[in-house]
Amino acid sequence: MKFKTLFILTVIFSLAALSAVIFISKLIDELPPISNLESFKPSVVTKIYDKDGNIISEMFIERRVLVPLKDTPADLQNAFIAIEDNDFYEHWGISTKGILRAFVINFLKGKVSQGGSTITQQLAKTIFLTSERTITRKIKEMLLTVQLEHEYTKEEILQLYINQIYFGAGGYGAESACKIYFGKSVKDINLAEAALIAGLPKAPNYYSPLKNPEIAKNRRAVVLSRMRDLGFITKEQEEEANNQPLPDKRQLPERSSGHYFIEYLRILLEPKYGTNVLHKEGLSIYTTLDSKMQAAAEKALSESLDNFDTQQSEFFKKAQIEPKKVQGALIAIDPKTGAIRAMVGGRDFKETKFNRAIQAKRQAGSSFKPFLYTAAIDSKIMTPATILEDKPIVYAFDGKMWNIASRNVNYVEVLAEKMTSDELIDPMKIWTPANYGGKFRGEMTLRRAIAKSVNICAIETIEKVTPSKVIDYARMMGIKSPLVNSLSLALGSSDVTLQEMVSAIGTLASGGIQTEPYFITKIIDKDGKILENNIPNEKEVLTPQTSYIMTNLLKGVVERGSGIRARELGRPCAGKTGTSNDSIDAWFIGYTPQLAAGVWVGYDDRTSLGKNATGGNTACPIWTSFMKNALAGYPIRDFAQPKGIEWALIDPATGLLALSKTPGAYLESFLEGTAPKSYSIMKDSSKKAAEEEDDLINEDGF
Repeated sequence: MKFKTLFILTVIFSLAALSAVIFISKLIDELPPISNLESFKPSVVTKIYDKDGNIISEMFIERRVLVPLKDTPADLQNAFIAIEDNDFYEHWGISTKGILRAFVINFLKGKVSQGGSTITQQLAKTIFLTSERTITRKIKEMLLTVQLEHEYTKEEILQLYINQIYFGAGGYGAESACKIYFGKSVKDINLAEAALIAGLPKAPNYYSPLKNPEIAKNRRAVVLSRMRDLGFITKEQEEEANNQPLPDKRQLPERSSGHYFIEYLRILLEPKYGTNVLHKEGLSIYTTLDSKMQAAAEKALSESLDNFDTQQSEFFKKAQIEPKKVQGALIAIDPKTGAIRAMVGGRDFKETKFNRAIQAKRQAGSSFKPFLYTAAIDSKIMTPATILEDKPIVYAFDGKMWNIASRNVNYVEVLAEKMTSDELIDPMKIWTPANYGGKFRGEMTLRRAIAKSVNICAIETIEKVTPSKVIDYARMMGIKSPLVNSLSLALGSSDVTLQEMVSAIGTLASGGIQTEPYFITKIIDKDGKILENNIPNEKEVLTPQTSYIMTNLLKGVVERGSGIRARELGRPCAGKTGTSNDSIDAWFIGYTPQLAAGVWVGYDDRTSLGKNATGGNTACPIWTSFMKNALAGYPIRDFAQPKGIEWALIDPATGLLALSKTPGAYLESFLEGTAPKSYSIMKDSSKKAAEEEDDLINEDGF
């Protein structure tokens, strides 16, 4: 009977042992190869730099920066060993003493309050396994631990652990944790800081000094006590460290500026490199952003839009309309290279990520006129002294094209009188363009027409140049959006983006060289390999002479025209205001030899900014404020005059050569050989000069 019982027990134990062997063998087959660790790539932070090499942002899924063990202070290594695994250098991966100690403590407390996992076990779980609490997972963890200890040195295991573990507040690895909590690199921390960091991994949120300072202080004391017990530090060192203050705020602040710029980078790069590469593989992205200019852009836009809202609040209150925030955008480009120096796509990135500097398409209004006059000057159809006629004009549509029906101010009234009471003038058949304010000035030079942004003169010009030629020049200079092939193009009726407007008009600042806007200079992977290296993409599209003539005309917009508020910049500059129908959009696009920039202001729902809002009084002051700060410290330069330019003294009344005593006479630049050859009679010059002075004082214009 005893033999039979012994036999049955032997069979049972044998079957159990066999089952255990089969189970273990199955688990071993399911384990990831330990060799995977050779190619293991912990998620590393991608860093984004400005043009001067300063870090402006980071992209990551886990905020981690890898640091070799030699750069990790001995105090931090000892602190980890003291609190996590004091037998680390003696055991074979699994600490029998640790398991027994944890069992006794858990038994006495009647619950699982302490684990017996070694540093190697924690590393195996973190890299290869999930955090599920099952027997199967625990056995896999132990099997992987033994393999890790066999394949790697203790130093290699400790280095992997310190770089991999989570420390709370978004920090993975000790380097990121030290930057977040102390604002310094791990190699620079002291004993008190090392003890605090080592105490975090067990429960990062619970032991966080930012959330539970008293609990964090007690945890640090436990780590220091263990370090003293193990002989790593003296009693005096322990006491001194315990008296050190805890960090009370996050030292690695969240990015506070450049949100729209960084988001646009992400949109550009994710399709090219993929989300994982961009956020996990530690790229170094060097950008064109100028941090000083970016700060100036955000400040200028924010302050001005806040002021605008304050002024509008009274109007909304009287109209019993719910107040809303006006929006705006600003972009600045180096005209010589196309490098984006600053970008603000809206007043609050947290409220809306829609980038109005790049994504929004709005009517350009009169800010589009530089393309019209560039075509006229470059084609030698006109000169800056060409006389244009600013008087009422009426167009009628014959089913195929628009033709001038009359240049009589009363034409529409006469037409209306001939109609029966139930008839209406069809706006699709009759077009009566007007100037801002409804004022007509009669004959004037092209210079005055562009300075005062006179619509009627712009329409006369596009008739002579043709809309298709204007489109060709706009395309050549950098406008990519669809453009209407009609006379209304002269008034900026097409929708365009702020970026393309600044880039295209910036062509004049660079002497006729069109440069493709770009954001990234180079990208390097974590091993130092250059993934891309961008250089300016330049193309000569205008002659330096045409560019200079146009710049000289646009300087007049600032000196005596609708952009007069830009005179406060205190350095040579050129630009153009723009206001779309019903004051829905306000623009100012301007440049100096060093920088081209543009500002747009409007409501997202295309509500009017108010009948008195124009590009001159709404967008231009923002541009001026930005440029003052952005160019502070830069030398004051005027635009260089190329060869092939001639100058002549012009009578503003006739556009002909002026006599020495002609009132209001001014020097004008011309393409060589195109200046007037005959002299003017002085009879109307005095009156014309007085009218120009009156315009300068009383008008903002488009």
